[in-house]
Amino acid sequence: MLKIVADDKIPFLKGVLEPYAQVVYLPGGKITRDDLLDADALITRTRTKCNARLLDGTAVKLIATATIGYDHIDTDYCSSRSIAWTSAPGCNSGSVMQYITSLLLRRALRTHRSLSGMTLGVIGVGNVGSKVAKTAEVLGMRVLRNDPPRERKEGGGGFAALDTVLKESDIITLHVPLNRTGTDATYHLADEAFLRRMRSDAFLINSSRGEVADNAALLKALKEHQIAGGALDVWENEPGISLELMKHLDYATPHIAGYSADGKAKGTAMSVQALSAFFSLPLGKFEPSLPEPAQPLIRIPDTGSREERIAEAVFRSYDILSDDRRLRTAPSEFERLRGDYPFRREFAAYSVSCADDLAALCSNLGFQTAGSSACLQD
Repeated sequence: MLKIVADDKIPFLKGVLEPYAQVVYLPGGKITRDDLLDADALITRTRTKCNARLLDGTAVKLIATATIGYDHIDTDYCSSRSIAWTSAPGCNSGSVMQYITSLLLRRALRTHRSLSGMTLGVIGVGNVGSKVAKTAEVLGMRVLRNDPPRERKEGGGGFAALDTVLKESDIITLHVPLNRTGTDATYHLADEAFLRRMRSDAFLINSSRGEVADNAALLKALKEHQIAGGALDVWENEPGISLELMKHLDYATPHIAGYSADGKAKGTAMSVQALSAFFSLPLGKFEPSLPEPAQPLIRIPDTGSREERIAEAVFRSYDILSDDRRLRTAPSEFERLRGDYPFRREFAAYSVSCADDLAALCSNLGFQTAGSSACLQD
């Protein structure tokens, strides 16, 4: 019988594969070579380092990671051992977009500056960065897109040089994979030189990979007021994050930007479908069924500015402050905060009842619209 080892924190998975395989669930960071000796497949997340130390001499034929990133998989080693692997590109792009949208609006309210007219620099314009860029434009921001691999492939139109992004952006958000070497290396992309080239009133966000931003350089830049502020969802040395850096950040969260139930469900579905195709299982169309949010209808009052009202809709679906508070209250419980993350649905799971002037904007952000709030008062 087929044997599969799976990270026990992958949601919506238990019970799905059991009719066709023996499934062993283990904490991702504690999966060992012994656990995989007679396993045909591994379903994982980023905490399992899939390298020679883990895989040598095992029976593993397929690794499916339920994540966008795959830098935890030694792909060269897998190729040399004929071990197939798959990731879940784009699975949590809507979740990260929701996270960034909440962050941008919180930043705007805190600084009393409207997003409309501000410039957002998006470094890395793949599945996630593209959605973030589009949403920022919906919110009225000017967007500069920087993505050298895409620019080489598609031509220069629509892309901005890194120097331009650093000089002209009010806010810069990083959405790149972790590449340690090569032409498009991103390890410590946001280093001392990068931060010095940013404007002194600019703000940096990293929700891609912890090592993309040099945390020591970022701490120095914040302490010396080289930049106006920063937000991290991903950190170097997770889960042992820098408490001093956390104190100097405006927003600090425990690697959960992509942790919506929708994003997790898509990642799980893509992994199951990959296993189904590889081992000829009848699960090629598997999709988890998600419950509705506790309060799926969001009523927005007609008072306040347009941006304040759209912020109300966004915060009712997801407010970054809740995750910021959780981490600051218990930074030593970084892994538990991730593993026991509260249920969160994306914008599309909510209907917004609002005035007509807000309906199109809500729809463009991904919400369902339920007509005028004046018509839906109890």
